[in-house]
Amino acid sequence: MKYNTASIPNVIEQGKAEEIKRSIARSSKILITTHLSPDGDALGSALALSHYLARQRKNVRIMVPNSFPYFLKWMPGADNILIYEYNKGAGQATIEKADLIFSLDYNIPKRVGEMSSFVEKSRAKKVLVDHHLDPGEIYDVVVSHPEISSTSEIIFRLLMQWGEYEKMTFEEAECIYCGMMTDTGGFTYNSNDPEIYEIISLLLRKKIDKDAIYSKVYNNFTEERFRLLGFTLSQRMKIYPELRSALIWLSKEDQSQFKFSKGDTEGFVNYPLNIRNILFSTFIREDDTLVKLSFRSQGSFPCNQFASEFFHGGGHRNASGGEFYGAFEDAVKLFEESLPAYAAQLKNSDI
Repeated sequence: MKYNTASIPNVIEQGKAEEIKRSIARSSKILITTHLSPDGDALGSALALSHYLARQRKNVRIMVPNSFPYFLKWMPGADNILIYEYNKGAGQATIEKADLIFSLDYNIPKRVGEMSSFVEKSRAKKVLVDHHLDPGEIYDVVVSHPEISSTSEIIFRLLMQWGEYEKMTFEEAECIYCGMMTDTGGFTYNSNDPEIYEIISLLLRKKIDKDAIYSKVYNNFTEERFRLLGFTLSQRMKIYPELRSALIWLSKEDQSQFKFSKGDTEGFVNYPLNIRNILFSTFIREDDTLVKLSFRSQGSFPCNQFASEFFHGGGHRNASGGEFYGAFEDAVKLFEESLPAYAAQLKNSDI
């Protein structure tokens, strides 16, 4: 049965959509890359595109810089993803052999960590598909739409512009939905565009089970994760009531007490927003080589501006990230010193 897709307008420049399709047809070895610590959107968009390319009988591989959370490993095709940090020699060879490289869900090469120099030096044609601000200049084709909720949604729109909706598989639809769901916090932020729900309707017609997908992602945590959450909220949370803000933080020592696994702190940053009158929440976590920051906000407060100004970050108005290279304590200090610069916006923003 054919379904009406006319309610989803083409937003990708037609010339770019056609150029990407021609590049795929001419390529023999295609590599899909995502950012460090790939999340649901990075993996969902990469896997959906990979399944489509496999349908075109293309030689395609996905390679990510490092491992990803256990609650995303159920996604169809996830077990075939190459993890660069586990075998860097093989990873470099894979990049060198590719004649077409897709960069999904990141805007500049440094977001792939140690892979970046090899991607930049590659003679392969480079295609960027992303929804973050300020795309880099090394790419031959740039599909950048910060107004769109997720990179997975952009992949759906790209496939639809190619006339592939009717042929879209269950696996492609499932991966796209998971990416859209996780990058909007279960459709609780950056998700007011009615077209998002029209796309969901079309994905549901591919027989995906959205409730099961939600359960696999959000009802699939370990006991240690919940004990870590309890510790974080009771011992590592500070409220700034006059600035309508909250901070939670975890050092490496804190994490080690609870057998920390990648992905265990997923969603922690959202909890302080449940406190009355708090509209800006920040989570600072010490990682192996840097300090990672997650920002969430409600209403009109632009947490992406805060992330960009002080922590080399960016993202959406209500959901963004940043990073800090230095001592963990200095990252916390910088946050506290920077917060008053946004005092007027914090006091006057609507929730």
